Amino acid sequence: MSAWLGIVTDWLAANPHWLGLAIFLLACTECLAIIGLIVPGTVLLFAVAALAGSGALDLGTTLLLAFCGGLLGDLLSYAMGRYFHQDIRRLPGLRHNPQWLAGAEGYFLRYGVVSLLLGRYIGPLRPMLPMVAGMLSMPFGRFFAISVLAGTGWALAYMLPGWATGAALRLPLPEGFWPQAGLLAGGVALLLIVSIHSSLREQRHATLFAAGLSLALLIGLFIGWPRLQPLDQGLLALLQEQRSNGLDKLVVLTTRVGDLRTQLAAGVLLSLLLLAIRQWRAALFAVSTLLGTALANTALKATFARTRPDVLLEPLNSFSFPSGHSSAAFAFFLVLGVLAGRGQPARMRLTWLLLASLPAGAIALSRVYLGVHWPSDVIAGALLAGAICAASLAWVQRRDGMPALPAKVWWLLLPACLGLLGSVATWHLSEALLMYRIRP
Repeated sequence: MSAWLGIVTDWLAANPHWLGLAIFLLACTECLAIIGLIVPGTVLLFAVAALAGSGALDLGTTLLLAFCGGLLGDLLSYAMGRYFHQDIRRLPGLRHNPQWLAGAEGYFLRYGVVSLLLGRYIGPLRPMLPMVAGMLSMPFGRFFAISVLAGTGWALAYMLPGWATGAALRLPLPEGFWPQAGLLAGGVALLLIVSIHSSLREQRHATLFAAGLSLALLIGLFIGWPRLQPLDQGLLALLQEQRSNGLDKLVVLTTRVGDLRTQLAAGVLLSLLLLAIRQWRAALFAVSTLLGTALANTALKATFARTRPDVLLEPLNSFSFPSGHSSAAFAFFLVLGVLAGRGQPARMRLTWLLLASLPAGAIALSRVYLGVHWPSDVIAGALLAGAICAASLAWVQRRDGMPALPAKVWWLLLPACLGLLGSVATWHLSEALLMYRIRP
């Protein structure tokens, strides 16, 4: 496979005008029923994203092509299932491998619409679920809306790492960038691998392991942040290179969702709703996570007193380490992800946490894009929130597991909290556009 992959990437590097079409077709193939199970699309997508980041395509075009290709794959798979219905089982490939369809069908019947959101990030299910949705006659309007939402997060999660790698290789980065980047990436990878492994094995102290590893990595950042200047400057330059007027407005709206007033209002609303419906342990978990993260972040900022990047027209007065936006966003969305995963298998709990990390990650990334925080600031904020969230969950579940919230509770919580986040962020958008202007 490595030789074949090398041939493809070498040809695309020599013919970059075909790179956009390659991204579109590979994304479509990765999400296309049956074929997506055979073609190693994930590896190829990372490779072509790295080529795009090396200067062939900008980030927005790369993400848009991947999104459109994935959406087309979803629509073709849905149409196939809608056309053949139960006769789909007789098609070549499925006839000899009935487990491919059986697994996706069982997953869809159990989780319904949610399966299309979660299954997008589970390799064997991603290309099959849209076909199952068509086979079981899911309304097209509902399917399309869910596919657009899932495809947006999928394009970011699958294309951004490769594109950033290619761009970093192209830029004249400060000396010492790559060793520091490798050390930090290795630490985060170790945290994720150990946490995921212990969770999948249903180990008793998996949550405490995650809290301890997050805290250890956070302490490493506290000790080493003065020596992370090459890494911070390199990543900041990489994102600043992508600035544009159109993208600025979207990023400013994103960053407003993480503002103190917005997160405070959403956290109070979530906690009050949980108390009002008598979900005592869930409310205790939410309050301890959100309040603990806010207090710890404030104390650490005052302790380290790190100045912000010199990018804004009017620099903010507060210090930057750790990022309050990053810690607050990760704390809030991780709380939602943990509550959504209660009572479900380990793989589903991890998938909910992945989905919860996407909007929080977008808020954290927006701070670096706008030049308000150093990259290590937002990483420290995410680790702080993760450590406190895991510790709070372990404390609340020290005797027995926290029960799952009823479905009717989610129909109250999600619209209320997400609606509040969106409305407050939009209300203050014009004010923020003036605040985050950049020097000519």
